[in-house]
Amino acid sequence: MLFSDTYQTISRASEGIFRDKGSKFIAYAYPINNEGEIKDLLAKLRAEHTKARHFCWALRLTPDRSVHKFNDDGEPSGTAGRPILNALLSADVTNILVVVVRYFGGTLLGVPGLINAYKTATVEALNETEITSKTVNDVYELAFDYLMMNDVMRIIKEEQLNILSQEFDLQCTLKFEVRKAHLNQVISKFDKIEGVKTKYIGTF
Repeated sequence: MLFSDTYQTISRASEGIFRDKGSKFIAYAYPINNEGEIKDLLAKLRAEHTKARHFCWALRLTPDRSVHKFNDDGEPSGTAGRPILNALLSADVTNILVVVVRYFGGTLLGVPGLINAYKTATVEALNETEITSKTVNDVYELAFDYLMMNDVMRIIKEEQLNILSQEFDLQCTLKFEVRKAHLNQVISKFDKIEGVKTKYIGTF
């Protein structure tokens, strides 16, 4: 697959609910940027839902969708986290965490019933939010002499680059982000200015 420089995620947190035979499945969808956010979100939900039986979840991360994890939290293997993840795969969204909180209603649902419940609750949550498209951006740092400021700023303006931070002294540094698709043409322009050093910081 050719690298796409756009990806889909959700614009805001949302909730969805599914009921079956007295059991209640409440799905919470969150836009996230890293795994470190999971712990706090789970702790918050556990504090809110003290009588719930299970907190099953799945996540997808990174613009190329390469990172995914899921957790059945005590449900039979493959009946909770995997169906949540499959709903995220079907919607083709990333940088997202969905936690489904289950209240047990006293009747066992069986494997097909659980798979359907976790998947449907997730889909309901996704239907309650907006799926937005974002571009994949690389962040670079420029280091240059103050005398080259005009040349550097001209390119920034021409290419409509988003400046993230800047420090102007005799030696200047400037951080900017550029859409991946435009990266080569932008960097080649900076390379033409003698004495400007470009350094890759990361992809977001």
